[in-house]
Amino acid sequence: MSAKIVFIYILKTLGIIVGIIVVYALLGYLLPFIEVAAKEDGEKKEIPIYIYTNGVHTDIVMPVKNEIQDWSSKIPFSNTKSKETDYNYVGIGWGDKGFYLDTPTWADLKVSTALKAAFWLSESAMHCTYYKTMTEAEDCKKIMISQNQYRELVKFVDAKFDRDQNGNYILISTNAVYGNNDAFYDAQGRYSFLNTCNTWSNNALKSAGQRAALWTPTDYGIFLHYK
Repeated sequence: MSAKIVFIYILKTLGIIVGIIVVYALLGYLLPFIEVAAKEDGEKKEIPIYIYTNGVHTDIVMPVKNEIQDWSSKIPFSNTKSKETDYNYVGIGWGDKGFYLDTPTWADLKVSTALKAAFWLSESAMHCTYYKTMTEAEDCKKIMISQNQYRELVKFVDAKFDRDQNGNYILISTNAVYGNNDAFYDAQGRYSFLNTCNTWSNNALKSAGQRAALWTPTDYGIFLHYK
């Protein structure tokens, strides 16, 4: 094979890669504007949940305990550094284990982590963070939902956790927590550029019959519908 042919193949390959990136960027920007409307179930909206982003990962924040679900029985307070028990809310997000453990902010992102995450090459994890209070802001939006909608949300979130032989969530022993009030657990599924942590949170909102983007890889695509 001549050098000219090799060069042409290289150019074609680079062209395909650039084309995929451009199409992905366009879809990632445009598709979030297509809203999936909320589903009205006619029930009283009495349970507060929140969507919260740290600029990288979006969490679904729920009451620690009510008559429908006691998250503290599955995500023990003792698994956090503080071990305090007076928290009122728990934020849960799904994502790539490498991203979660090695990339708390975009400044910490490594090329190797990004490549593994983008192409289904690493495991996933659940990040669980306890909060005493929640304050609405640009990065935190409150949504009131019904009991039935909350049941569907709980079912969706609970199904993503990996379990041991006794049915318990599997704690990831690591010092790479973000603070004194969080912990990581093994999760099901593979992260990719098509299925990100924000895609999961967007789907969680859909499961509860709430407004959401048709598809989004970013937190912007979610918060766009909660301005």
